[in-house]
Amino acid sequence: MSYPWGDNRRFNSYSNYFTKQFGGRVQKISIDAGFSCPNRDGRISTGGCSFCSNAAFNPSYCQPEKSIRQQIEEGIKFHQRRYRRANQYLAYFQPFSNTYKPLAELKRIYSEALEVPSILGIVIGTRPDLIDEAILQHLNEIQKTHYVMLEYGVESVYDETLRCVNRGHNFATAERAIRMTADYSIPCGAHFIFGLPGETKAMMLDAAEIISKLPLTTVKFHQLQIFKGTKMAEEYQQHPEAFHLFDLDEYIDFVIDFVERLNPTIVIERFAGEVPPRYLVSEPWMKLRYDAVLSRIEKRMEERGSWQGRLYLEK
Repeated sequence: MSYPWGDNRRFNSYSNYFTKQFGGRVQKISIDAGFSCPNRDGRISTGGCSFCSNAAFNPSYCQPEKSIRQQIEEGIKFHQRRYRRANQYLAYFQPFSNTYKPLAELKRIYSEALEVPSILGIVIGTRPDLIDEAILQHLNEIQKTHYVMLEYGVESVYDETLRCVNRGHNFATAERAIRMTADYSIPCGAHFIFGLPGETKAMMLDAAEIISKLPLTTVKFHQLQIFKGTKMAEEYQQHPEAFHLFDLDEYIDFVIDFVERLNPTIVIERFAGEVPPRYLVSEPWMKLRYDAVLSRIEKRMEERGSWQGRLYLEK
C-alpha cells in the first residue's frame, strides 16, 4: 500500500522527507555554539525547565570550546563511522537556545557553519519566545541559497503543564512563533513530550488535534525521561506516585493511537527519545536504542492495520 507521503511506510518519515528535499540521506551534525537560555540566566528564571539536561543529548565531539568548523569536521567523521551512507550534512545548532544572541552575532555563527563546503544548510533549535521578525528576515535570506529549519521546544499544548515544568512561556507563544515562521515559508519543527506530570492519556491524545492545526513541517515526540541532576529527578524521588512513566508496550500503543489522529502532512522525525543510560533515573526500556523502539512501533502499526492520519479529520 502506498500512502499520501509517497512510500509504503505507515508514517510520514523524516528520511522520506529528506530524500524528497535532497535526493538521499542527510545527517544532522550537532553543534554547541556556546548559547545560553533565558530560563537559566535570570532573564526569565534561574531554574531552567524541570526536565532539562542538555548534556544527555550532546555527542562527545560537540563542545563549545571548539570552533564550529572543528565540531562539524569531527561530527562528520563520527557519523561516517556510524552511518556509512551519509554524505550530505546539515549543521544542527542543538544545545540550549540558538537564537539567544544579538542578530549580528547570530549572522556570524550561522555563516561560519555554512562556509563548510559539505554543509547544505542549518537547523536551529530554540525557544518560541526567542524569535522575532529580524531573525526570520535573516533566515529567509539564508534560505535563498541554503536549507534552513527552525525547531521549537514546545513540549506541551497545555499552559498548566508548561507552568508546572517551569517552561517560562505559554502555548500561545509557541503557536505565534510557528505561524510567524510559516509566514516566511521557513520549514518549522516542534518538540513534544508525552507523560509530563498532570497530563492524562486523554489530554495527550486530544493534543493531536491541536498540533494538527499548526503549520508544522516536522515533529519530534519523546516519552518522558527523567534525568539525573534535574529538578524533576528530585520531584520524582520525593513523590514517585505523581508520575506515570510509560512502559514500552503501553507507549507503543499510545503513540500509535496519537499518530492515527495526527495530520498526515506533518513529518515525524522521532517517536521516542534516546540518551546514554548513565543519565537516566527512569524506566529500563528507555535505555533501548531508538532504532529498536522504532522497529517495534512499525511492527505494531502493521499488526493493527494502522497508519498516520487514519483517524484524522480535517476541520
